[in-house]
Amino acid sequence: MMSPLTRRRRNAAAVLASLGIVVAMVGLAYASVPLYRLFCQVTGYQGATKTALRAPDVASAATVTVRLDANVNKALHWSFAPETPAVTLALGESVTARYRVKNLGDKPTVGSATFNVTPFDAGQYFNKIQCFCFTEHALQPGESAELPVTFFVDPKIRDNPDTADIVTITLSYTFFPVDGEGPAAAAASAAKPVATGN
Repeated sequence: MMSPLTRRRRNAAAVLASLGIVVAMVGLAYASVPLYRLFCQVTGYQGATKTALRAPDVASAATVTVRLDANVNKALHWSFAPETPAVTLALGESVTARYRVKNLGDKPTVGSATFNVTPFDAGQYFNKIQCFCFTEHALQPGESAELPVTFFVDPKIRDNPDTADIVTITLSYTFFPVDGEGPAAAAASAAKPVATGN
């Protein structure tokens, strides 16, 4: 027969083990998004791209066309569009494309853009040198801004049988509203409304 002291010790151990599992699950829930983003960046999964400091020294004679796509979540009253719908570049050539965003609402708002490329397999060869994604952008009513993105497509895309025939890549951004107390949100609420032209 188990003594009351032994029973209490076993119950305490079971409670501590359960608490440890709960804490671990909460920790994994918080870490899952950054870990998933890191996984996507390393593997190119789901169209995630890579980052680079600069393009290769020599560009290839082969070319690829990059279509520029822009979307805005319906909760954010902004217009958002690329200055040109597509660019054709040599593999390994660095190109800067520009998007234009404007706050169409009557109050300061903050947005942040996510992105992906399609076909998804091309993501591992699409390298961004400069990007406005995942950064908070605060706009006053009527204010507009130019958002550049600098990128290149690695010539190694032609060495992979799964990507060798890709001639068109779509770079797609979607702006979402940002709520909260971040620096851009605080700046948007503190600043006086200033309208700028298109």
